[in-house]
Amino acid sequence: MFLITNFVFSKKWNDMANQTTRITYPGSEKVYMPGQIFKDIKVGMRKVNLTPTVIVENGEKKYEQNQPVYIYDTSGVFSDPDVVVDLKKGLPRLREKWILDRGGVEQLSEISSDYGKMRLNDHTLDNLRFEHITLPLRAKKGSEISQMYYAKKGIITPEMEYVAIRENMNCAQLGIETVITPEFVRQEIAAGRAVLPANINHPEAEPMIIGKNFLVKINTNIGNSATSSSIDEEVEKAIWSCKWGGDTLMDLSTGANIHETREWIIRNCPVPVGTVPIYQALEKVGGDADKLTWEIYKDTLIEQCEQGVDYFTIHAGIRLQNVHLADNRLCGIVSRGGSIMSRWCLVHNKESFLYEHFDDICDILAQYDVAISLGDGLRPGCTADACDAAQYAELDTMGELVEHCWQRNVQAFIEGPGHVPMHRIKENVERQVEKCHNAPFYTLGPLVTDIAPGYDHITSAIGAAQIGWFGTAMLCYVTPKEHLGLPDKEDVRNGVVTYKVAAHAADLAKNHPGAAIRDNALSKARYDFRWKDQFNLSLDPERALAYFKAGGHEDGEYCTMCGPNFCAAKISHSLKDCSK
Repeated sequence: MFLITNFVFSKKWNDMANQTTRITYPGSEKVYMPGQIFKDIKVGMRKVNLTPTVIVENGEKKYEQNQPVYIYDTSGVFSDPDVVVDLKKGLPRLREKWILDRGGVEQLSEISSDYGKMRLNDHTLDNLRFEHITLPLRAKKGSEISQMYYAKKGIITPEMEYVAIRENMNCAQLGIETVITPEFVRQEIAAGRAVLPANINHPEAEPMIIGKNFLVKINTNIGNSATSSSIDEEVEKAIWSCKWGGDTLMDLSTGANIHETREWIIRNCPVPVGTVPIYQALEKVGGDADKLTWEIYKDTLIEQCEQGVDYFTIHAGIRLQNVHLADNRLCGIVSRGGSIMSRWCLVHNKESFLYEHFDDICDILAQYDVAISLGDGLRPGCTADACDAAQYAELDTMGELVEHCWQRNVQAFIEGPGHVPMHRIKENVERQVEKCHNAPFYTLGPLVTDIAPGYDHITSAIGAAQIGWFGTAMLCYVTPKEHLGLPDKEDVRNGVVTYKVAAHAADLAKNHPGAAIRDNALSKARYDFRWKDQFNLSLDPERALAYFKAGGHEDGEYCTMCGPNFCAAKISHSLKDCSK
């Protein structure tokens, strides 16, 4: 039985949806950088305008202008004051013309999924359904339309130039050398070293790239459960994640109205959206893993492809012969998808239908340019289980499967462990690179200790910064609620900002072009006592300002910890006068 409930949008939702939905940042403006190959490209960025430095010479004030700082922006048109966003209609379809101009696609006369049709025909859902649904696109028979296909053919797409501009921000204007050109992006995608997740049915998403030779990205997880949350809360959390810097978003809903919740999220999300299809497939069989079938899973894939999901976590690396390797673990199997598929294999004494039908999965996803995130169903759930035979057996299978993806021009990346002590982090990256042929690595943390419930965004960020430095391309965030409960808006904020710290620290260590610009600008603002600039350049300007105000401080020329008489920065400034 399918769980169907009558849902009534809250007054809060109606108020939010009916008014202009806007994201703002202090001291900032939305700017767009044009394409050179494709003239209609406009890459949105956040420009932080800085105040001048005040220099006193011989009792006279002089002003030294500080150049603005350009910041990679994940907020989409929500931060553009010239665009009115109506959540009930969704975001502008940025990539639609690019997709249609390339050809090779057709618009279907109706959705293909049986479950999707059933939901559409159920008029008890009319009060919660997103109204402005466009019929899905799919590759024409015999056509290939993936970014990997074009890359292998030597074709630079608008999406590729877009991410090149985005990655570099304004490096060219500053005279900073960079290797990240549209051609470099094409080469990395063709080689499988980078993924540009871009379902043709999610044209609202702004192109981004995941690969070790690019900025380290972060993913955020949201989603309802059987016990809490609603559509309006999940949409609000999605927009909130984009405000703070989430590069991709996974909808991990396991509660009621999964199909409708996902539609609202995708239509209003400017970043790629991922899911774990096995969750919804399980819901379709009433939560009984033993009843799962390839046919139900296949229909779920098609349903979500046609909604616009950009990448799927698929636990195809679990083999019947390897499930027993987790028997002696301290924490067993901690992955939801991993536990579901492991049970299915043992109950039926058969190879997983995800493994058996993996080529069929690739063929389906290629028709929509959906990427595969090969899920780590046997990942360690505590540091004691890290790097064991079960984890590595699955990783070896992923290396086999990723080559199947590439043969069919399906973009793919590899999910990695959750709990690993610091001295074994590098080992994980090196083995992944070797066994998975340089496919991008995507890791949860890892958590480097297990003793800090309530603070696992910190225990995991310690590992995330290190593994990002060693070569991980994307980090899955962890919130303070990890192991404890479903995150709310504030948890999302804390998780995203914490992981932006980890990702940026890795970018600095990797010497990514332009990574140090923001750090240096903030440091100079701090030394100059330009308080507003210091706040505005920070990852969380609002919190920085709130802490400053809570201390009862004013915009004085001394640091807040030391006070006017013990401020090292103030004394340091005076040294210059002493040396004259």
